Amino acid sequence: MTVAQEIRSDLQRAWDTWHAAREGELSTPHGWLSLTALQWLTPEPSAIEGLPGLWSATPDGVKISAVAADGLVVQTTREPRRIDGTATLHPVDGLPGTLVELGDVVIEVVRRTDTHALRVRDPQAATRTGFTGVPAFPAQERWVVPARFEAYPEPVAITVDAVVEGLNHYLTAVGVVRFELDGQTHELVAMPGKDGGLSLHFRDATSGVTTYSGGRQVRTADPAPDGSVEIDFNRLTNLPCAFTDFATCPLPPAGNVLTVAVEAGERIPS
Repeated sequence: MTVAQEIRSDLQRAWDTWHAAREGELSTPHGWLSLTALQWLTPEPSAIEGLPGLWSATPDGVKISAVAADGLVVQTTREPRRIDGTATLHPVDGLPGTLVELGDVVIEVVRRTDTHALRVRDPQAATRTGFTGVPAFPAQERWVVPARFEAYPEPVAITVDAVVEGLNHYLTAVGVVRFELDGQTHELVAMPGKDGGLSLHFRDATSGVTTYSGGRQVRTADPAPDGSVEIDFNRLTNLPCAFTDFATCPLPPAGNVLTVAVEAGERIPS
């Protein structure tokens, strides 16, 4: 085996391990593949198909009226609390919602911009039970790219659209990442990663053709003190909205569009 073949084999083995973990995370009992409904709430207390109780969105938060026999249990930071009467929940815009359990089903109460909604997560959802994996391009070394991060003097608040018309997401941009692909210099606005590092969300020439139209994202490690950072486009992932109609994903920041076809990472789910 040549040195080049060994490098390709090491890259593929590392990618295989990463991708298996990624698919395992997607298929957890209450992960994104388990979504079966997205129900927007109104000020009028209303019954929701398949759920007990009455649900409404008020200026004070989401109100749930139910009796103990309905079996609705709110997950709190202290201990689970069964609803017997009226409970008011206060989800935060843009963050994971407050969870209400109903047997094996989990109801996520979320706030998006100035509206509230319920997301129902059922382990028996067909999208989860029928999941066979995420199609992806073969890992190639050409898509492991050196880059340079230039931090803004201060983080910048930005607003982006969502896949749901009329919704916005409010994000924090921390700088710009520059790199070369196919002999051209490109740049992307970077957001902070969930567990450190950077997050890059963008569209490219494959978007809407072989990859999800709303763009994909890739995470990096923390840049070095001199700003150098490596981007492994082989680890581009779909956002949840590529797998379900019941997500409210952000779209990429304005300008985060590459003219090249990044034939790496996850493809359109089958």
